[in-house]
Amino acid sequence: MKHIRNFCIIAHIDHGKSTLADRLLEFTSTVTRRESQAQLLDNMDLERERGITIKSHAIQMNYTHEGQEYILNLIDTPGHVDFSYEVSRSIAACEGALLIVDASQGIQAQTISNLYLALEQDLIIIPVLNKMDLPGAMPEEVKDQIIDLIGGERSDIIPASGKTGLGIQDILTAVINRVPAPVGDPDAPLQALIFDSVFNSFRGIIAYFKVINGEIKKNDRVKFVATGKEYIADEVGILKLNPTPKDVVKTGDVGYIISGIKEAREVKVGDTIVLRDRPAPSIQGFEEVKPMVFAGIYPVDTDEFEELREAMHKLQLNDASLVFEPESSAALGFGFRCGFLGMLHMEIIQERLEREFDMTVITTVPNVSYVAHTSKGDPFVVNNPSELPDPSKLEFVEEPFIKANIITKAEFVGPVMSLCIQKRGMIINQHYLTADRVELVFEIPMGEIVFDFYDKLKTISKGYASFDYHQIGYKQSDLVKLDIMLNGEHVDALSSLIHRSNSYDFGKRICEKLRELIPRQQFDIAIQASIGAKIIARENVKALRKDVTAKCYGGDISRKRKLLEKQKKGKKRMRQVGNVEIPQSAFMAVLKLD
Repeated sequence: MKHIRNFCIIAHIDHGKSTLADRLLEFTSTVTRRESQAQLLDNMDLERERGITIKSHAIQMNYTHEGQEYILNLIDTPGHVDFSYEVSRSIAACEGALLIVDASQGIQAQTISNLYLALEQDLIIIPVLNKMDLPGAMPEEVKDQIIDLIGGERSDIIPASGKTGLGIQDILTAVINRVPAPVGDPDAPLQALIFDSVFNSFRGIIAYFKVINGEIKKNDRVKFVATGKEYIADEVGILKLNPTPKDVVKTGDVGYIISGIKEAREVKVGDTIVLRDRPAPSIQGFEEVKPMVFAGIYPVDTDEFEELREAMHKLQLNDASLVFEPESSAALGFGFRCGFLGMLHMEIIQERLEREFDMTVITTVPNVSYVAHTSKGDPFVVNNPSELPDPSKLEFVEEPFIKANIITKAEFVGPVMSLCIQKRGMIINQHYLTADRVELVFEIPMGEIVFDFYDKLKTISKGYASFDYHQIGYKQSDLVKLDIMLNGEHVDALSSLIHRSNSYDFGKRICEKLRELIPRQQFDIAIQASIGAKIIARENVKALRKDVTAKCYGGDISRKRKLLEKQKKGKKRMRQVGNVEIPQSAFMAVLKLD
């Protein structure tokens, strides 16, 4: 066991984690030249198309150092704030972390937040300065930033390049010398922590685990503690480029188990695997995920509700940060209310549902959870604006606030501040990290950042500003429920809770946008925005007029008039019974109002 090293790679987006992982795999001959390709571990087609890592990927390497063979278990992690739960789970299965910093960009927000995740778990941090081959590299300045952040000696920082392969040997030597071997008792009863799982349509569910104590053999009778279910380990093994079966997986190692589990609900990430005959207590798993953005996902065809439920459960296996519960809407029928870690996460889930499970879904406007206090003094959580009680029974509403840390260049401080103030933010602190890098700390209502805050921040700072946040609790706000009505009927999927000061402007803009998107009918459609009984904005979609007088050629005017009167009556009746189809683009239009 003392020759095993478990480590992960953490960094900000685009600092070269996956490329460096490729070099490590080539250097240790884990993959042959024929198998190798750029960003080898990113095996989902979405990851390849977008050039980002969405899932953490575990792989085992064998490396001989000073005549002794070592087993290195590497986990490559995502860099986006939306996938930070993946990072926290990967960190829990490791004893050390490579902190990678781009030599041309320096330390950015996600570098810092991922570093704190690793320090909370007491991991050994090995700083690596990547992209040393770039002409814009500033190694000395960035080394100063790293030492300011984590302390230590300048000589501990390893210069490297994922492109040219510089410093790869130094990294492997540092992992072996600095990262401690896993601690555990090989003779104790089995305890293995599940940190990920995937669904395979032929083999059922494959769970990935790290053995903390004891060992797991093929054909062992095992029990999953959280669900209380028992299985036979049909196959256990280690994670090479492809899963490799073994007879036994020992203490400190990372492996997988296939036991013919069919039901997605039977495997929970953070659960403990123990032997049936030698039960042991469960290990402290992972903290519950805190979703940041909530949206409804509904099947386009209401008959597909059960298929969508299955698809969501299978997706949750592979992405434990997805949280969902059933809900129903008057406009869209049955669906799910889902919690995501951010807008990118929401987009990726929608894409994966369409690609991997062939489900076409409608996504409603994202929102956050509020706490409403009624005049009787009972607080209750409001997940959907349609659940908000009548204004006459409502005392006040509290909304969640977050503390946002924004790191930007000094030249963008003005625009960033005005963006945050426009979003009802309050500046708490402003701190110069170096001569031209500023950290701004704001308190902002979370409802203001779920739409397009991050995109706007990137736009005004030319992509330099990096953003990280955590929730700080609820505060009282003057919020109103803005309803959208089509022909006098409420569309609950488009209603939103919004601050009174923004409501008039928002209502007007959304009505104008819907007028462009809703197709014309044979009758006028009135689009109205209202707060309670008060209409604050209105737009009309003009009727398509069918020319009923075309067949009258010449003759008396009264014949034409008769036909027009008949048409008028028909239109009136049509308007009473006609319903308006709302296209999917209208639900998403709210996000792209600007």
